[in-house]
Amino acid sequence: MKTGNFLLALVLLAAIGSPAQLAAQATSTGSGQAYPAKPVRVIVPFPAGGGTDVQARVLFKEMGEQLKQIFIIDNRSGAGGLVGAEVVVNSPADGYTLLLTTTTIAINTTLYAKILKFSPEKQLAPVTWVSTTPLVLSVHPSVPAKTAREMIDLARRKPGVFNAAINVPGSTSHMSAELLKQLAKVSFTTVPYKGGGLSMTALISGEVDFQFAEGLLVAPQARAGKARMLAVSTQKPSPTFPDLPTMETILPGFVIDQWFGLFVPAGTPREIVMAVNGATKKALNSNAVRTMFEREALTAIGDSPEEFGAHVKREIARYAEIIRKGNVTVQ
Repeated sequence: MKTGNFLLALVLLAAIGSPAQLAAQATSTGSGQAYPAKPVRVIVPFPAGGGTDVQARVLFKEMGEQLKQIFIIDNRSGAGGLVGAEVVVNSPADGYTLLLTTTTIAINTTLYAKILKFSPEKQLAPVTWVSTTPLVLSVHPSVPAKTAREMIDLARRKPGVFNAAINVPGSTSHMSAELLKQLAKVSFTTVPYKGGGLSMTALISGEVDFQFAEGLLVAPQARAGKARMLAVSTQKPSPTFPDLPTMETILPGFVIDQWFGLFVPAGTPREIVMAVNGATKKALNSNAVRTMFEREALTAIGDSPEEFGAHVKREIARYAEIIRKGNVTVQ
């Protein structure tokens, strides 16, 4: 190579970067375009304004700024999140349709098995476990129980007397109530409501005696003296509620995790899955997301697709067992 051409090549290489550097800077689609080359649709299978929706809007705003692309939140609620999940299953596996959903995808795989038109295990590919938050065993102030153990003892002495609110059939609050029945050997009536807000209203009004409530909803009511918090459902103590014991210390095996996770259609190229995974992890570490998580009582996770996939598989099996033992059905 002539000296002039060699120097020109060095200048160009310094300006645009080496091939390895370029590969690291952008993930390419099959057409050679950097991903994402166009707006990305994020299906949130629950109504606007709910916990999943609020989380999605902050998280994907951060990811959009990071990747210099628009992420469009599309709320498709119904059937405990399965309506939105089916939209993703039937979308092209190209990384331009994502699903942010919750533990309900693991629960409803079994609960709605007879009418389910797709297989979440086979037709959705895990990207990452985004976050987790505890449910809080909470009672109306008229219930004479200051601890979870006292609440269980009361229920044992008065079988069938107490009523427990559940957000909707197939929710983690529903599964928590069923697991309490099974592990504590108690009986009570579960009363379904259309969402956490309505079930919380029922609790503080005294319409029901207790519920496994979302921490964000019950904390202000407890501070106002309208509810009493007794224990958290997660395996580890909650940083948001450090004074509350875990249910597992009272009933071994009682662990219910309200988790949020990201999926894409099965068959999405590995490089795109990893690009979304990496961008999500980076967004989880941003100030905007950290601030929102602290406010919403959320703990960030951000694991690998393989780790999240293994977690989902375990969750499906665990909830299938709870549903089978409790003979739980949906109308």
